[in-house]
Amino acid sequence: MTTATTRHGDRRVSPVFVGILAVTAVTGWATWTGFAEQPGIAVFLFVTAAWIVSLCLHEYAHARTALHSGDISVGAKGYLTLNPLKYTHALLSIVLPVLFVIMGGIGLPGGAVFIERDRIKGRWRHSLISAAGPLTNVLFAAVCTAPFWLHALDGVPRDFRYALAFLALLQVTAAILNFLPVPGLDGYGVLEPWLSYKVKRQVEPFAPFGLLFVFALLWVPSVNTVFFDMIDAILRALGIDVLDQACGQELYRFWQGTNEYCAVIR
Repeated sequence: MTTATTRHGDRRVSPVFVGILAVTAVTGWATWTGFAEQPGIAVFLFVTAAWIVSLCLHEYAHARTALHSGDISVGAKGYLTLNPLKYTHALLSIVLPVLFVIMGGIGLPGGAVFIERDRIKGRWRHSLISAAGPLTNVLFAAVCTAPFWLHALDGVPRDFRYALAFLALLQVTAAILNFLPVPGLDGYGVLEPWLSYKVKRQVEPFAPFGLLFVFALLWVPSVNTVFFDMIDAILRALGIDVLDQACGQELYRFWQGTNEYCAVIR
């Protein structure tokens, strides 16, 4: 594996990312303690900030893996600072995923860091670079669900528990969508190095539309049902039931009002 050298400033954590972490910590504390007068607002800010943190870590994983695989240009591009404003498409990387969470409660795969693939030798390295991002979502999901599958929920306030359940839902959907072998998504990036040149040339024009194709499919009721049944099965296996997910999403979307059942059990 190539040893890459970058300037120290290229690796310094951005104040922007530190600020996002601070918002996550403060609103997480407010959710845990019940300090906020409106718990839904605290949950909204906590989940949104934590979701942005996971997006930054997703892109950082791509960049860091590329750095140690031979692309020493990622440091100069600012990708190692965890600053979301440095990404190739800030709109795709941050704004759209957040909007999708707000509108539909689904973890939209983020945008991109630009990797100079010609600097990297070896199919396995190319595949690992593509896999690194969604594997970060898998790790994030494992952390969020740990209290559930470890049966360590004693003393965890219900609002915080619901927030974790909803955040886990976002991470699981993001990981699954990212791993789909569709052009433009990381799953295809894992497979692409192993495809013939002819196949890659035929598929290349469709890459910009891969994500749109996936979401068009999710609008088909039968596909949508199968997809969310799979998500529910995964979360149930991790100890998160439908109630945790539903109440977490309800708290997050506080502007829609409170479901009486969730309000009673809180």
